[in-house]
Amino acid sequence: PCISLCLSRAESSVACEVCEGAEEMPEPLQQCTAWLRAYFCEPATTGTLPVPAFHHPLLQRDSFTRQVLWTLLNDVKFGEAVSYKQLAELAGNSRAARAVGGAMRSNPIPILIPCHRVIRSSGDSGSYGGGHLMKEWLLSHEKLQKEKLA
Repeated sequence: PCISLCLSRAESSVACEVCEGAEEMPEPLQQCTAWLRAYFCEPATTGTLPVPAFHHPLLQRDSFTRQVLWTLLNDVKFGEAVSYKQLAELAGNSRAARAVGGAMRSNPIPILIPCHRVIRSSGDSGSYGGGHLMKEWLLSHEKLQKEKLA
C-alpha cells in the first residue's frame, strides 16, 4: 500500500490518493494514512482524527527530546509557528533552545510531529530535514489553509 500525493505549484492544489491494498494495512498505518491525507487535503479535519500510535524507541524513553516532541505535537497547532526558545520554555527548560534543535533533527516522524513549525526567533524558517523549500511549502500550506478556514 502507498499514499500518493500530487503537490502542484499552486499551493491550493493538492491531490491525494491511497493506492490499492490500503484496507490490508495494520490499524496504526491506516490511522497514519488517514491523518496524512487529512493534513494535505482536508486540514480542518486533522483535529478530529486520533493521533496514530507512535512506537519509535525515541518516543518511548523519558527524555527532554521526547518532552519537546510531545509538547510540539500537543501545543503548537496547525498554522502556528514557535521559536526554538519558545518551545524550550513550553517543554520546561527555557535555556535549552539548542537541545530543541537537536530534538527536531531526531524527530522520527516529521509532519505528524510538526517540526516544520519550529522557526528561529528572528522569524527565519531555519533548518529542516526535508530541505528548506519543503519547510517553506509546509508553513505556507498551513497558513493558506488556516486563512481559508477563518
